[in-house]
Order: sequence, then C-alpha cells, then structure tokens
Amino acid sequence: MSYLEIENLSAFYGKAQALTDISITVQPGEIVAVVGPNGAGKSTLLDSIMGLVKIDGDIRLRGHSLVGRTPSEIVRHGVGYAPERFNLFPYMSVRDNLMVGAFTARDDIQSNLSMVHSLFPRLEEREGQETSTQSGGERQMVSFGRALMTSPELLLVDEPTIGLAPKICHEIAEVLRKLNKEYGLTVVITEQNANFALSLASRIYVLESGRMQTSGTADELRNDKRLLEAYFGGH
Repeated sequence: MSYLEIENLSAFYGKAQALTDISITVQPGEIVAVVGPNGAGKSTLLDSIMGLVKIDGDIRLRGHSLVGRTPSEIVRHGVGYAPERFNLFPYMSVRDNLMVGAFTARDDIQSNLSMVHSLFPRLEEREGQETSTQSGGERQMVSFGRALMTSPELLLVDEPTIGLAPKICHEIAEVLRKLNKEYGLTVVITEQNANFALSLASRIYVLESGRMQTSGTADELRNDKRLLEAYFGGH
C-alpha cells in the first residue's frame, strides 16, 4: 500500500474542470515532484489533497480516504501545506505567522519552533518583523515554517522556487533534503523549474493542461531526449 494514493482525480472550480483523471502514488520517505508549466493544474492538485476544491475520485493517506474531510482535519492527519501564494498575514510578525500553524500541534510548539529556527536561522533573527516587509525568499521561509509547525509527516510544497534567486533556491533544496533525510518527512513538491525538480526528487510526474502526460524516475526523465525537449527545455 502506498503512503499517498491519488486515484482518478478530477477537480473543479464551479463548472470549470481544472484536473482530469489524475493518478499518483507516493511511497513513505520519498520526495516526489509534479512538474509542469504555469496553468498546468499543479496548485489545484495540492489544493485537492487539502480539501480546498471540489473533486471526483479518491485521495488516500495511509489507506484512509481524505475525501470529504475539512482542511483542518487533513492537517491533523499529518499533512502540512506550504502554498505558492504564501497566504501569510502581512501585518503580523514572523513569529505570530508561525504560531498560526501551531493550532493543531500545541503540545509540540517549542520543539517545532526549534526545528524551524535551526532550518531557517533568519526567521529567529527577525521574529518580530512584519512579513509584509520581507523579501520573497524570507516569506517563502515563513510559509515553510508555518507548515512545519503543524507537525506534518507529509509536506506539500507548491512552487518553492518561483521568483527566487538561485542562491535561495539552493538553500530551499537543502532544507527539503534535510527534512526528508533527517526528519523523515515524505515530500511532494510542484515545480515549473524542471532542473530543480530533477536534482531533488526521486520520481517525477509531468502535468500539462490538467492532464498527466508522463511520469518516471528522475534518471529516466533525465535520459529521455524527447521528454527533455518537450517538457524540460533540454537537448
């Protein structure tokens, strides 16, 4: 049994269909990437897992269906979400934004806060700063940190490198590897940056126009010249 199973998923915003017949499996301890261009449906996929959009199909975590559960129930089942839109409170401090994520894991606040500060020392240095005054990279760190404050076993990260400098992208990659290897988190990321995904994930799904186009291990996709040209801009 897979850790996370998405089976024949279709997602809708009103009458508009955003995803069609998507099936994905994630094994415990994996880093899996969903790659595709802007508008492919990557954010919708993660929103579907979190119970934020109307869906058909099934989503199972450790064999238990998440369909019909509220976002807060899904968080309590061990799913943390760092959305690409950040969804931070701009006029609240870094620390207060992190504390918003702690509502389902109040007994773990200090240990989780220590973990976040060890991964992102800048957030401890600037814990009183309003997030509206931070750089994009710093806000991404707060979004990560807030997701980690929920004590997740599965971490969903939407477009972690979008609009960020290469140095910050490298830092984020190192944090994701550390969360996976040292803290044992299973990680699912969405990315437009295929090279970032290939460097980080063990398996990759390619999404385009709301449909799954192909999937494989990072090595398989890296060595397929046709796929490189079609989806990764390679030759």
